[in-house]
Amino acid sequence: MEDTAPVSSQEQIASPRRAPSQQRSRERVERMLAAASALIAEQGSDAMRMGEVAQRAGVSIGSLYQFFPDKRAIVWALAERYTAESQACISAALADVGDAEGLGQAFSELVDIYYGLFLAEPVMRDIWSGTQADKALRQLELADSRANAEFLTAVLKRLRPAADPTALETTAFLVWQMGEAAVRLAISVDRQEGDRLVEAYKRMALRELLAE
Repeated sequence: MEDTAPVSSQEQIASPRRAPSQQRSRERVERMLAAASALIAEQGSDAMRMGEVAQRAGVSIGSLYQFFPDKRAIVWALAERYTAESQACISAALADVGDAEGLGQAFSELVDIYYGLFLAEPVMRDIWSGTQADKALRQLELADSRANAEFLTAVLKRLRPAADPTALETTAFLVWQMGEAAVRLAISVDRQEGDRLVEAYKRMALRELLAE
């Protein structure tokens, strides 16, 4: 049976915002999200106000509410964006992996990219914090983790065709979840300790992933 592409988390869970249908509306929404992202980077999502977003985006408050009924909808939209970008990156990195060495290199690079994004992008850290307090956003994050793990599962099935597929799926999902937790722990401590934690996680994960 051929591997099927993971269903995106956006397809599994309905977004609370209205999707723009016209080019002009899409451009306006892009300005809104760019403004929100900048404000979150400056002061965090808790301090962000809808009026500030509208003002910085150069739109009326009514236009903002037309697409985003509240701050949660904005955070959700930004989370969806990062989710789509991360899935595209992971899919591309793992698509051509055909041996253990290739998996080790691709997986290590992906962890480094994920860690680097969290270090460089305060918006991502804020979005993650927001997901922990919102049940629907936690579901979105969980769906994203499952979809990402399916890319890893597909590689494991190619490398270990005789292995129990359910066991491979479980391993991939757990490794991915542990990776997300490890990176979030790493950014909560000083940089040197964080780097050591990420390297330790990669060694542990690769031992499991490459086990015969």
